[in-house]
Amino acid sequence: MKQDVYQKVTDKIIADLEKGELTWLKPWNSANTDGRIIRPLRHNGMGYNGINILMLWSSALEHGFQSPFWMTFNQAKEFGAHVRKGEAGSLVVYANTITKSEEQEDGTEEERKIPFMKGYTVFNVEQIEGLPERFYTKPEPMAGMPERIGHADAFFGATGAVVRHGGNSAHYSGGTDHVQMPPFESFVSREAYYATLAHELTHWTKHKSRLDRDFGRKTWGDEGYAKEELVAELGAAFLCADLGLTPEPGTDHAAYIQSWLKVLKDDKRAIFSAAAHAQRAADYLHGLQQTQADEGVAA
Repeated sequence: MKQDVYQKVTDKIIADLEKGELTWLKPWNSANTDGRIIRPLRHNGMGYNGINILMLWSSALEHGFQSPFWMTFNQAKEFGAHVRKGEAGSLVVYANTITKSEEQEDGTEEERKIPFMKGYTVFNVEQIEGLPERFYTKPEPMAGMPERIGHADAFFGATGAVVRHGGNSAHYSGGTDHVQMPPFESFVSREAYYATLAHELTHWTKHKSRLDRDFGRKTWGDEGYAKEELVAELGAAFLCADLGLTPEPGTDHAAYIQSWLKVLKDDKRAIFSAAAHAQRAADYLHGLQQTQADEGVAA
């Protein structure tokens, strides 16, 4: 693309951080009228992943879109619909690799994979006229739930992670490979509890026996620490969207913002990398649900 996609997306998130806002929490803070937030969806109902989640959440908030569905100009045409005149699309990105054969000095050929990224434009269905009615149907607001959220407890329980409760600190301990959580009753809301648990379980996935994620952290507060915290933040936001939960800003966000700003300003690809790692962590935790189900059938 003529424009630098990495720089454009990074600049947007930096601008939010400099205002003290977290792009990945803004959708929930906008009093969503549907009563829930989910991942942005393609025209076929498949969810977007990684950095595209942040980009489309941000765009939806900026323009007041309530529908989670997005599609390209040509996809709208295939439905016999059309984008309204004057509507501006939103940027999403596609990453892949191409394989190139290169001749070596000895005359043999060696294949080399070259990563690339390209951007393309999508429109929210609220910018499109003539689509099938199902695209315009708004989801029902979520009904009230008991104090504990059953499906969230089941999801986190299925991971098999050791979660201990007690004290006033939430953290993942790599040495003992367990997540420490304050008592459920000590949180300001049940949503805050589950969002915190999602954050710590994203940290839990970095263990060598799981995703083996290491940003070279040496001391508390260094660049590696900031990168891992950013991954956990995004991972928690993705998981909350998948589980229909409303995350709440933690008391430590303000302290992290400056370190995140430094990471993003030093490396325009950092937010893409963090989102990709967060997506892998969320996928890993989702994969453990199926593992438990398979073991249940086998038993």
